[in-house]
Amino acid sequence: MVKRKSALLLYLGLIIGLVVSVFPFYWLAVMATRTTAEIYSFPPKFWFGTHFISNITRVFDNVDFFGAFLNSLFVASCSTLLVLFFDSLAGFTFAKFSFPGKKWLFVLLLATMMAPSQLSLVPSFVIMAKFGWVGSFKALIIPGMANAFGIFWIRQYAQEAVPSELLDAGRIDGCGYFRLYWNVAIPILRPALSFLGAFTFIGSWNDYLWPLIILNDESKFTLQVALSSLNGIYVTDYAMVVAGTLLAVIPLIVLFLFVSKQFISDIAAGAIKS
Repeated sequence: MVKRKSALLLYLGLIIGLVVSVFPFYWLAVMATRTTAEIYSFPPKFWFGTHFISNITRVFDNVDFFGAFLNSLFVASCSTLLVLFFDSLAGFTFAKFSFPGKKWLFVLLLATMMAPSQLSLVPSFVIMAKFGWVGSFKALIIPGMANAFGIFWIRQYAQEAVPSELLDAGRIDGCGYFRLYWNVAIPILRPALSFLGAFTFIGSWNDYLWPLIILNDESKFTLQVALSSLNGIYVTDYAMVVAGTLLAVIPLIVLFLFVSKQFISDIAAGAIKS
């Protein structure tokens, strides 16, 4: 009886957590189908309206949505691939190899995580200007091709997940460092890489401040910067803004569903192998 009550409380807590987590997305979808006047109406309307197509049409009329979508997809994909490669390489090295200054380098790495990213905006812009990268995608991709959090995350995961005995066996078979990394470590690190990839892609996709500062050509605007132009100076059509926001969120939901499924399958496969 006690176990049954505990199970019921657990499921009740999970259901409440699910409702709280899903409701903002549901409310976003509902507002995207309403007019601005209906959004401000009281009591609020909790069911879908009939203005979704007109709201979406106005978004397409006011911004180059598909061009900005492709720009964001390109920047986020390139940033994610580079972060996965360099962070996994560095994290694996910190976890499984010894070299002079390893401890102090890792402390310095952790120290960079404590500095607010806003502090680097001006120095980063000056550097990009010196390189002649202002207004180009290189300024969005190259500075973020490795980050301290990703290295720390992979290092912590690799310490426990990658057996030192397996690396020793690889060395006996004649594997060099990169082959150990690519053929031995990467297959084991797939769950950690799935999370890091999703985390990096979502962060790059949602980035607004740095693209707003560095891009000066409308044809290269990312989706978040392009959607910000929907906000009027005096009057804002919030129904149109919400509809554009919903379109921008849908790819992230699809990515999350795919990555979460892959993450769970990788964890299960690792458990079976062990």
